[in-house]
Amino acid sequence: MIIMLSTLIRPTAEEDVYLTEAAMSDDAIPLLTDEEWEAVKPKFKRGRPQAVVTKERITIRLSHDVVEKFRATGEGWQTRIDAALRDWLKTHSPG
Repeated sequence: MIIMLSTLIRPTAEEDVYLTEAAMSDDAIPLLTDEEWEAVKPKFKRGRPQAVVTKERITIRLSHDVVEKFRATGEGWQTRIDAALRDWLKTHSPG
């Protein structure tokens, strides 16, 4: 087994001062004001957007054969179980 750890190499305080001064003295790189920096920063969050209708995460115990048949249908099998339960509720009353 190979375990790889990435190491972040940070500049020393002296190197940081040198790099900052060099960057600020470079006329080819325009400096941004705080307002300009806020305008160019990304305004989105990582990950997929949250759905308009969210579902509740629960734990449920189902019969093995039921789960296997739905899993065999491929990706989205949990959504299909949800759809099957919704369909059942149209004609049945829980309880």
